[in-house]
Amino acid sequence: MATARSQPNSKFEMTKTEPEWRKRLTSEQFRVLRQHGTERAGSSPLDKEYRQGTFVCAGCDLSLFTSATKFNSGTGWPSFDAPLEGAIGTTIDKSLLMTRVEVHCRRCGGHLGHVFDDGPKPTGKRYCMNGVAMKFIPS
Repeated sequence: MATARSQPNSKFEMTKTEPEWRKRLTSEQFRVLRQHGTERAGSSPLDKEYRQGTFVCAGCDLSLFTSATKFNSGTGWPSFDAPLEGAIGTTIDKSLLMTRVEVHCRRCGGHLGHVFDDGPKPTGKRYCMNGVAMKFIPS
């Protein structure tokens, strides 16, 4: 579901106009990354991707997570217990009548998903990401 929230372009090192983003991204990537949408649970092949490699932002190709931090959360979305250092930013999301921590790409501001405090040790975090917001690069 898309929301009206948006990230101001000026605070990210990679900025594009809406038409430029639409040209670069698929319609589903645009809906999730630029309009804060959520893909349907279980719809991303990245949920079942367990080869060694790196998950990068579909908007700007910034490395976000490694396969070493990926785990099966059973939620239907790719989940990780930790991002790569300096890869993400977070904001408070008060949509849907609840407070959550939104995760976005620190370089382009693209909406990736949310982080929760119910992940495995040692971090206890579950970075629940939209697969369409990322690409997988095998190593």
